[in-house]
Amino acid sequence: MIRYILFIALFFVFGISFLNAAGPPPPPPSGGPPCWPPPCTIPIDGGIGFLMAAGLGYGIKKIHEKMKKAE
Repeated sequence: MIRYILFIALFFVFGISFLNAAGPPPPPPSGGPPCWPPPCTIPIDGGIGFLMAAGLGYGIKKIHEKMKKAE
């Protein structure tokens, strides 16, 4: 029984790995880059800065609450 389970498990592991082995991605459509300007960078600096500021503010609020409760 263990042999059959092991065989089925190995079959699925190797079978799925062969199915996922796709070729190279298709070339981009002709007519220019898919976005403009060509580097296609996404500005995430502002969002990360906002999250850091919000986390800092929340941490300061929690520390202030604990200090107030301890008094």
